[in-house]
Amino acid sequence: MKTVSIIMPSYNTASYIANSIRSVLGQTYANWELIIVDDCSTDKTDEVVKPFLTDKRIKYLKNDKNSGAAITRNYALRQAKGQWVAFLDSDDLWHPQKLEKQLKFMTENHYNFSYTNYQEIDEQGQLLGRLITGPKHISKWGMYQFCWPGCLTVMYNAEKTGLIQIEDIKKNNDYAMWLEVIKYADCYLLPEDLAQYRKRKNSISRHSYITLVKWHYKLFRQAQKRGWLVSCLLTLQNLCAGFYKKMFYVKGVTL
Repeated sequence: MKTVSIIMPSYNTASYIANSIRSVLGQTYANWELIIVDDCSTDKTDEVVKPFLTDKRIKYLKNDKNSGAAITRNYALRQAKGQWVAFLDSDDLWHPQKLEKQLKFMTENHYNFSYTNYQEIDEQGQLLGRLITGPKHISKWGMYQFCWPGCLTVMYNAEKTGLIQIEDIKKNNDYAMWLEVIKYADCYLLPEDLAQYRKRKNSISRHSYITLVKWHYKLFRQAQKRGWLVSCLLTLQNLCAGFYKKMFYVKGVTL
């Protein structure tokens, strides 16, 4: 069985990270390593994580200084030993069969990059009645149109992509990563609800459109090294695709 390296950045998530770790420990596919990199948390994250470190599959590392999610994920990826790489933020959750089903989906279809559906939960862990899905197939051009995959659902084959490292941007760094991975492999949807995304008060989706425009422009201009005009056009395209996603890929579900 091939190893899955699970990348988990953490920063002040002492209230949530134990449940995130338990959702990894509860996976039906057991050949994984969980790499947690803490970005100098000021809460009790260290104390919460410590009891889990008796499981040798869990590695807990710390940044020397607060560096942001991009640098933290880069550090974790450099430590990864598995053929497969998956991502789970320290406040999100996986269903028990997430890894098993996704690996089967990818190996049977010879896919090297995939994502799944997920539902949103609130800060208390209650379902919000929203299922997030996306296109069945995402090409390189399709990924530039919008960040369709939820970070907590992505898995890719590191033997195909090599080590992925991204620019130090404070927001949209997961999108920056998919734009690197898509250079090596198209992305495919496993249309099953296999994860739960915690929607918190400081969620990126709660910021103004002006702020979102600035973050998207910086992604294309700085991380992707595009010219200012192309960066503007890609930003506009992303905003339009965001409305499209809300219309066709965000579905209400019965609680």
